[in-house]
Amino acid sequence: MTASHEPTRLLDVDALLDDPKRRIIVCCGSGGVGKTTTAASLALRAAERGRKVVVLTIDPARRLAQSMGIEALDNTPRPVPGVSAGSTTSGGGSTTGGGAGSLDAMMLDMKRTFDEVVESQASPEKARQILNNPFYIAVSSSFAGTQEYMAMEKLGQLDKDARASGRWDLIVVDTPPSRSALDFLDAPERLSSFLDGKFMRLLLAPARGPARLMTAGFNMVTKAVTTIIGGQVLSDMQAFVSAFDTLFGGFRQRAQRTFELLQADGTSFLVVAAPEPDALREAAYFVERLSAENMPLAGLVVNRASVDPEVELSEAAAMSGYEKLRDSSDDASRMAAGLLRLHADRKLLVERETRLRSRFATAHPHVATVVLPALPTDVHDLDGLRRIGALLGGDDAA
Repeated sequence: MTASHEPTRLLDVDALLDDPKRRIIVCCGSGGVGKTTTAASLALRAAERGRKVVVLTIDPARRLAQSMGIEALDNTPRPVPGVSAGSTTSGGGSTTGGGAGSLDAMMLDMKRTFDEVVESQASPEKARQILNNPFYIAVSSSFAGTQEYMAMEKLGQLDKDARASGRWDLIVVDTPPSRSALDFLDAPERLSSFLDGKFMRLLLAPARGPARLMTAGFNMVTKAVTTIIGGQVLSDMQAFVSAFDTLFGGFRQRAQRTFELLQADGTSFLVVAAPEPDALREAAYFVERLSAENMPLAGLVVNRASVDPEVELSEAAAMSGYEKLRDSSDDASRMAAGLLRLHADRKLLVERETRLRSRFATAHPHVATVVLPALPTDVHDLDGLRRIGALLGGDDAA
């Protein structure tokens, strides 16, 4: 799929999916590059090659549920109908997996996951106090970074369940559609810093310390904050922090365990990017961050690449023909001019994308890459996901 002159290592997707030691594949990248579809296609292909797979998606458009023929996805993994386990063949024509594969799918419910963590960490009475607190409801539903934190939390839960039950031997994760690809790794520390910040500690001071700590200075701060955000909001915040304080250490420990899970040998990251400057720049940042954090990178998926027209006509020749014909009074000539211009624009686009990919490959020669062409229609069913999986795997029939 890539140009022959690019110094690019080809990513062997099927070898990655078939490796029994590979237990987690994380599809990451900036928003809008096709992570959800890529994750779903990988999960389906792995299942049909014999793996027992669960795919976790964080997709506000809910396209995955439609593609997989499920009425709705929620926080519980559900079997995907129509998966033909063992039907996918490798490049050599041999069947992998022997028909033992299966596929479950779920969509992250951010608030429900947060609620489950609270319920597992607190007594019923304490959990009820936290869950009913208005400030907690706001934090668990909309605080920046909560979705990314809860995606990692749910990944930890799935891994624990998989090891205990044997229900799955591969977890495929579609990371949140963040503005920056790095948000997925930074969110746990950001949320922890917020909950453990100076302001939150200040709110706890009255409950923790003796009466003499309630100085005039503290009263002045409280009065100022009350003026800005309102007395009831401040009261809700204080009640939340006081109730949540005993659970906070557990949150930190769980986040650390999940972070270590992402560094484990059985985990692989696939960076997904579009052939555009911003997306590839984000991909480069993510590759460097994964290396710095000692997290295993499998490779790069360049999604929605423009397809080179199968016509031996250069961009320059097409533009020359367009210039000659565009002002013609003949309808057929003007139509030909339009087609030549479209061809020239497509050739220019392909050359631009090829240069961008080559630049990335030169800067990161160790990163194996697979390039997916832009498809003429959106993916809306299992066959569409299978086609993308075949392209990822390099099947000749794709």
